[in-house]
Amino acid sequence: MPKKLFGGIEGGGTKFVCAVGDEDGQILAETRFPTTTPGETISSAISFFKQQAQELGPISALGFACFGPLDPNPNSKTYGQILPTPKLGWTGADVVSPLKEALEVPIKFDTDVNGAALGEWRWGAAQGLDTFVYYTIGTGIGGGALVEGKLLHGLLHPEMGHAPLPHDSEKDPFEGNCPFHKDCFEGLASGPAIEKRWGQRAETLPDPGLQPQRHVDPLLRVRLLCPEL
Repeated sequence: MPKKLFGGIEGGGTKFVCAVGDEDGQILAETRFPTTTPGETISSAISFFKQQAQELGPISALGFACFGPLDPNPNSKTYGQILPTPKLGWTGADVVSPLKEALEVPIKFDTDVNGAALGEWRWGAAQGLDTFVYYTIGTGIGGGALVEGKLLHGLLHPEMGHAPLPHDSEKDPFEGNCPFHKDCFEGLASGPAIEKRWGQRAETLPDPGLQPQRHVDPLLRVRLLCPEL
């Protein structure tokens, strides 16, 4: 009997990663492409899954972990949409409906950081824990949380990257880079904030000698968003 196939999307502010895997967790196909406009980016994802359906067979469900802020509540009027975001052109974009219409499969939609948190719980540093917080620091900053075995949502997804931080503006006059809060966590420590502060990209700065923690491949993170897995 053929194995079920599942699709996964990690939607980042810089790039999208799409993959198809089987029920044993084996990645059979993957692609990466830049995050441009919502229409162009989602169309690229749809084209990938349609091509893989011809080559590998149809997928049974799709897990989509996306940058935000977003609305992950299936009962909400704005479910599947990107809420006000610093990413130009993406505020108000409906990223789930086009996928549903084109692929006609169940879709589980949540934030990229919740997808990453689930991945760490299943395969990575959070194995054996039922309560923890996961932070990601890159183009933006965000956090996902598992509390007593359940993902933390609340009214909307908690935007941990926009938490205010103590900031002595006399010692550090950098005003921050967040268009909403200036010197919140993301406004001070994200990749664009570092570039604005130092005049060069973070990866070109001298290595402070810190060793990065082991992390889960993003393609593994999103598969857990499929309810069948």
